[in-house]
Amino acid sequence: MTQSPTAPALPAMPLGPGLDTGTDTDTAPSVAHGPSAQPTRVLARFEDWARRTPQAPAVIDRTETWTYQDLDAAAALVAADLADRVRPGDLVGVCLDRSTALVVTAVALARIGAVYLPLGPRPGERRIQAVTEDLDIACIIGDPAVLPAEHRSGEHSPLLLPTEGVNAPAAAVAAFTDSVRGTRRAPEGALYAVLTSGSTGRPKAVAVAESSLSVALDWYRAETGLAPGDRQSLLIGVAFDPHLLELWAALTSGAALVPAPDDTRWDSHVLTDWWRDAALTHAVAATPTVEPLLDRPWPQNLKLRHLVVGGDRMRRRPGTDVTATVHNAYGPAEATVVTTTHTMRGTDPEAGDRTPPPIGTALPGVTLVVTDDEGRPVARGQEGELRVGGHCLALGYLDPELTARRFTPPAHDLALPAIDRLYRTGDRVRMNADGSLDFLGRLDDQVKISGVRIEPVEVEAAFEQDPRVRTAVVTVLRDSSGHGRLVAHVRAADGAEPAAGDLLDAVRSWLPEQAVPTAVRIVDGFPLDANGKVDRPALAAQAQASAPVPPRTTTTDDLADATATVTASERLVLATVRDLLGRPGIGLGDNFTDAGGTSVVAARLLATVEREAGVRLRAPELLRSTDLRAFAALLDQRRTPRPEGA
Repeated sequence: MTQSPTAPALPAMPLGPGLDTGTDTDTAPSVAHGPSAQPTRVLARFEDWARRTPQAPAVIDRTETWTYQDLDAAAALVAADLADRVRPGDLVGVCLDRSTALVVTAVALARIGAVYLPLGPRPGERRIQAVTEDLDIACIIGDPAVLPAEHRSGEHSPLLLPTEGVNAPAAAVAAFTDSVRGTRRAPEGALYAVLTSGSTGRPKAVAVAESSLSVALDWYRAETGLAPGDRQSLLIGVAFDPHLLELWAALTSGAALVPAPDDTRWDSHVLTDWWRDAALTHAVAATPTVEPLLDRPWPQNLKLRHLVVGGDRMRRRPGTDVTATVHNAYGPAEATVVTTTHTMRGTDPEAGDRTPPPIGTALPGVTLVVTDDEGRPVARGQEGELRVGGHCLALGYLDPELTARRFTPPAHDLALPAIDRLYRTGDRVRMNADGSLDFLGRLDDQVKISGVRIEPVEVEAAFEQDPRVRTAVVTVLRDSSGHGRLVAHVRAADGAEPAAGDLLDAVRSWLPEQAVPTAVRIVDGFPLDANGKVDRPALAAQAQASAPVPPRTTTTDDLADATATVTASERLVLATVRDLLGRPGIGLGDNFTDAGGTSVVAARLLATVEREAGVRLRAPELLRSTDLRAFAALLDQRRTPRPEGA
């Protein structure tokens, strides 16, 4: 039985939280260390639980329960099927959703020593093509129906993965291809790699060692008390690295992992119902998903004790009625999921405060440095760029040149024991006297949309792949609550007259859902600033002031000229969707998803409908509606009282 390789263990860091400089906090440098940490093993800890508690539930998948013995045996079979073609250190793309099949695959690849590369259950064709052209991927695992064309027609090796339960694949294969692959391999010692947004228009991959993940898992178990008998969510989208914290936290604790049905990400009511029905004790969720829950009474009769929230700036603190301990977490993929946390409880004096909480203090083995442009620490209380070092750091990108630019040595006059490199996050923060951090925004062009880091340049490059597009510029518009949405400003190629909706359809195969703009504006040119560069603030202001061009399916209805035949439900739905998407041109004849609706927007729409109309509708009812008029008709039907005796 082959263990996954690990990076050399780093020395434990015997430094407590904060840095005692012996000086006044006004002049103390913005340097802080988490408690000491020592890397451990991940796969070996799971295998230990499989030996000690073979009959304990490892995965509870609706009506199916997989014990630790079942999971261990299934992973052994898959590892054996792959062993002849997949070697230690090989990258393996995984196109599976949150399911027992995904869990078995992750364990099997760790056992082989292969590098798990989650691509999402339905990755865009062109996005996958770019990945396979750049990276040396040994094979892709998934349902043959959702694999990229090249792998659909390649050699398939059937895998005995579970095909029942939540989000289960209809079939599962390892797909190999004889075509020339990319040349970039994962660095030695990698356990997994994840894709992040790339400024070249192509996603970049970052690799993480087992030792780095183990430190985050050790913190999670110690902080939340996750143990046998508990139930841990598997909720985060599998293209994003936090799902690895969920998955391995459960399996290294002797707890049960519970995969989430897909509709939990669309509707906060469905999410909390699932928490209750699944008897979850521990959960991880994206900030935009949890925010609606904090604006209404906290659900009762939950067993949930700990909720880790991250991916976007939290805009308020949980109220006094929140019974779970909420951890506001921060961490880029380059620093292994979680770097800092701030813990909040309903009994705190600040509970219910409508101000953003800090992103917290350093996790064990983490060093935080807030620097100026030269990489030197600023004084506490001053703003600067956050740089991170310690056990949490990823091995680097699969592009060595990019690794050298972003993972840099500390300034020569900065004494940091056992720290030989710092990751430049590009995040603007302020360190408080106690070593905690306040998040203030980004320093570069990278933005957060629905909890996912997006580089507008990548979105622009996706548009510019289209021969009908000469140039594209993407800006971010934010509403009064700070929620962001992308708007693409497109200058058409000579002689071309592209429709906005056609352009949006074309880029969907390049980009993840969160990176697809909600609107496209066809423009003749771009305003320039004094340096001759595109004036993005001016462009965003133009978009805010004018009605963006929507993807059309039918003629729009103008609320200003609405007749008496427009119902109150139609007015509510249309006004809410227009406001959420920032697109005044949307009409009742438009389909929600075609108009740019995403899972996060759907959750906010459903919450508004319930608050204003007193009717709770489900996300599938919204998604199945042919257009907004049909959805409004359903709302009318639900809130019309039945006649007596009916």
